[in-house]
Amino acid sequence: MSTNRFRTTLALALAGILVLVAGTAGVVWLLARDAEPHKPELTAYAHGEAVTVPPFYFCTVRMENCEQGDTVFLEVPAGNPLQISLPSEVVGTPWELLPLYADENGEVVERPSSYRDHPGDIRALTVDSNPEPGLELVGVELQVMIIAIDETGREFSIPHAIWSIKTA
Repeated sequence: MSTNRFRTTLALALAGILVLVAGTAGVVWLLARDAEPHKPELTAYAHGEAVTVPPFYFCTVRMENCEQGDTVFLEVPAGNPLQISLPSEVVGTPWELLPLYADENGEVVERPSSYRDHPGDIRALTVDSNPEPGLELVGVELQVMIIAIDETGREFSIPHAIWSIKTA
């Protein structure tokens, strides 16, 4: 009899565990199905400080459900680089980096680069705060591009996601 009792107890314990696992899976599924899609975030670092950078502008790749965000501020003292970590969602996609510099007259100078200028699996970018005398980094945009077609059939690039960092 003790063998039957052991088997019954074991079967009840296994059934209880199975019900618990199924219940947990159901709750997780209910929570996940209504969750907002995750928007990728950058991490920017300069002079001992790191900030999380959510998208300044973000649309689906069909240019739908576009949302506007905010520019993030990170002080980048002269002579210190700005380092940007790319999320996995951006690595391997066509992106453009637009560092903006102010010259001694206050004129804005762009020094763009793109994924074509870097290895395909690059996960971090370094932006020089003073690429030459008289230029000071004032901001950076990272744009993930898609190909769009206008009504005449002409193809062109357009950003569907933009991250914006103000540095001065």
